[in-house]
Amino acid sequence: MLTVMGATMTDSTARDEAAGSSQGERTAGPYQCDLIDGEAGIVTHVIDGDTLVLDDHLEVRLVGMQAPKLPLGRPGFVAWPLSTEAKASLETLALGQAAQLRYGGTRRDRYSRALAHVTILPEGGEPIWVQQAMLAQGLARVYSFADNRQCVGALMNVERAARNSGLGLWRDPYYAIRPAADPALVTRHDVYDLVEGRVISVGERGPIAYLDFGRDWSTDFTAVLTTEAITALAESGIAVETLRGQRVRLRGWIESHGGPSMRVTHPEQLELLDQW
Repeated sequence: MLTVMGATMTDSTARDEAAGSSQGERTAGPYQCDLIDGEAGIVTHVIDGDTLVLDDHLEVRLVGMQAPKLPLGRPGFVAWPLSTEAKASLETLALGQAAQLRYGGTRRDRYSRALAHVTILPEGGEPIWVQQAMLAQGLARVYSFADNRQCVGALMNVERAARNSGLGLWRDPYYAIRPAADPALVTRHDVYDLVEGRVISVGERGPIAYLDFGRDWSTDFTAVLTTEAITALAESGIAVETLRGQRVRLRGWIESHGGPSMRVTHPEQLELLDQW
């Protein structure tokens, strides 16, 4: 049995949710959503669309999602589209409300922020899973880490529904899913993107694997899979070499090493778009 926000689901229900509304699409990682209760308090401040503060001064980063970013005093940083709208939405959901933190992985980041799923407990109302609510409005994208992978399957379904409906940031070209063959990817260095295409070839060099999306591996888009990602994929029943010829969608930060590339550290960065 799996527990999400205090609700109990059977394993078959969990698998159905993980499968998503689009036939043939699924995350490469296993469906897991098992969270442990942590701190509780009143939300006294909202910093941006994915960060809030409790009345004991604990700063909480909403793990599992990424809202459009505000500058927050960073010199030269340009606000992402819809960043003010995302902050306003989180304020509406959470400010002044009782909140329960729930953990499914690493609990603190290097800035001592709590990395938590957050449930708002409105007086006399139904609990609200904040990550789910922000994604449902199209004001965030799923964003996971190798040490925080719980509930990504459920959140991906919510994101997919918002995207298919063209809600929030999904109407803005800045957040469009990029074709792997798009030459403009090389200009998006250090940008968090979703990139979609067919894997032309799979190569291995020592403990690293490469998914090539073009014939020229030195200039075309490439996904670089770490040893940890390869191992986790294998544990999910996916051998890296079987990805050759498959359509996939990747999410992560664009890097530039000759051509554009993306580092993949865990399976939840990878969606399988063909029927498996």
